[in-house]
Amino acid sequence: MNPQLDRKLVAVVKGLVMDATRKANSGHPGGPMSSADFAAVLFSEFLHYDPTDTGWFDRDRFVLSCGHESSLLYALLHLVGHVSLDDLKNFRQYGSKTPGHPELGVTPGVEATTGPLGQGLAMAVGMAAAEAHLRARLGPEAVDHYTYVIASDGDLQEGVSFGAASLAGVWGLSRLVVFFDSNKIQLAGPTSRCDCTDYKKIYEGICWNVIEIDGHDHEAIRGALKSAQFSDKPTLIIGHTVMAKGTASLEGSHETHGSPLSPEEIKATKARLGLPPDETFYVPEDVVAHFRRNFPRLAARAADWRARVEKRLQADKDFAALREALTAPRSELKLAFPPLVPGEKIATRSAWGTALMALKDQLPGLIGGSADLDPSNQTEKFRKAVGNFGCDGHAARNLAFGVREFPMGAILNGIALHGGLIPFGATFLAFADYMRGALRLSALQRLPVLNVFTHDSFYVGEDGPTHQPVEHADSLRLIPDMLVFRPADATETYACLRIALTTPDKPSCLLLTRQNLPVLDPADHPNLAGGPARGAYILKDCAGEPEVVIMATGSEVHLALAAAASPELAGTRVRVVSAPCLELFDAQDAAYKSALVPPGTRLTVGVEAGRSDLWYKYLGRQAVVLGLDHFGHSAPAGVLAEKYGFTAANLVRLIREHL
Repeated sequence: MNPQLDRKLVAVVKGLVMDATRKANSGHPGGPMSSADFAAVLFSEFLHYDPTDTGWFDRDRFVLSCGHESSLLYALLHLVGHVSLDDLKNFRQYGSKTPGHPELGVTPGVEATTGPLGQGLAMAVGMAAAEAHLRARLGPEAVDHYTYVIASDGDLQEGVSFGAASLAGVWGLSRLVVFFDSNKIQLAGPTSRCDCTDYKKIYEGICWNVIEIDGHDHEAIRGALKSAQFSDKPTLIIGHTVMAKGTASLEGSHETHGSPLSPEEIKATKARLGLPPDETFYVPEDVVAHFRRNFPRLAARAADWRARVEKRLQADKDFAALREALTAPRSELKLAFPPLVPGEKIATRSAWGTALMALKDQLPGLIGGSADLDPSNQTEKFRKAVGNFGCDGHAARNLAFGVREFPMGAILNGIALHGGLIPFGATFLAFADYMRGALRLSALQRLPVLNVFTHDSFYVGEDGPTHQPVEHADSLRLIPDMLVFRPADATETYACLRIALTTPDKPSCLLLTRQNLPVLDPADHPNLAGGPARGAYILKDCAGEPEVVIMATGSEVHLALAAAASPELAGTRVRVVSAPCLELFDAQDAAYKSALVPPGTRLTVGVEAGRSDLWYKYLGRQAVVLGLDHFGHSAPAGVLAEKYGFTAANLVRLIREHL
């Protein structure tokens, strides 16, 4: 312990925060200066990591949920050795390693992309859940680390954090430690304007261990962290802090939240902190040495872990087999699906449920669950087979999320970020909107999360417009780097599921029917097996160049096939194209696209029980699109199909009229 160097370390970190935000003329200095004491103690004394290997598996995870405090994290990562002074000087500049909010894959040492408040804490719950599950199955000698979070008032105000924290409590994630930097200031002013919540009572009420401290008292910080490590519950450390702590004249000011300090204020503040007032990006050697004083111990701990795991791999065949299965690259997974009977009617959601039961043993790392829709999402048998995580121990693999779609999505992202597991979640497609923020961060981080959305159209029926998706499929397709699958039958469902599970760097959405659909016969459709991998393919062709190309997805593929076979179109050359994944189709070359929909085709037709707008991109502005551009109604599905024109007879009528 060296209190003098501890204070100097914090002062230097604050100096880097002030200089980086001032040079960028952009950023948030106030929050980092109130969190600096806790962060410095955590990183220099408690956080276990390998200074030479950011990917060491058994490292403690650290998530800066309040991503606007990124300058604090970058200052600490500079002291670790991952970020240079030049990187700090390029804070918030194009192409730099120090973007305005932490981004996974951009800055070494950043564990998650944060910024949208609340999601960092929720993703940390997923990381802690992954650690607990893997520790239960592989043993503490292989998995033994903590997940630490710094969160702000804004993080706790967002409902996603509370939903995730509620699950952390019931799941007993005792290795999750959250520091709540309670400086009582947010961008617009004091938190008292909008929040009277007693977070101590709230978090104790959801089964957390809560500790209140002076967030600037290093001994209190150390004591709280030690206490947290011995708790059998997740821990919330409420650190009562001062916004912009240490500034010359702006302590407690909300104006420091989102704006750099003036040069005069920085100069006066540095003098107050004992730093050279006229020197920028000041990092003395004694501070670096003090911060890194535990590096030999950290390196030795990592080396000991590697030796210990290697020894067990040699001695324990079951452990070796399980670890190999859990760490196998996604692209190399070999999956087998149950046989199907052509012509049998199966809802694609049921095909997913059958596949899930077949995959649970093939993929020991498959973990997930439903947002309280087990029977509807076809995850009920999985839950009964593998048990509920937390309630049935941490080795159980079903995650009972309750009615918490947004927390579910964020937690799945955290599990994927942690590594070693294949996460999935399920709900109705109409409720994808509830978790859109998490879906966007999933795509932004290129996380291979599987999102299963059942009840994919107005065929939901009597539940009415609140539960009948209209715009949702297209809305999901708007998210970059997201694969959206809408399979036509059980065979395509298996094919899409295979693609989703073996794609290592993109999340997937599987949109599935409530209603039964005939299983297509591979003998009649030779492209059925390999076609989905290209996103769209010729399912049923004609002799010669087509006069009409019908492109459809999901249940509407069967309408297209029925229309093409109609006697009323006898003599007309009709091609049916199934398009289960438009993102994969977009990735094909121009020659392939032209081969499917030849330029100059007399009539192109799109069919999907959702918004019609997107189809003109693929079929041209003169296309005929049978879509749904209005909200639904409460009625039996068959009645709605007639009312909305989703019948083979109506599709044939449209084609004949336009021909």
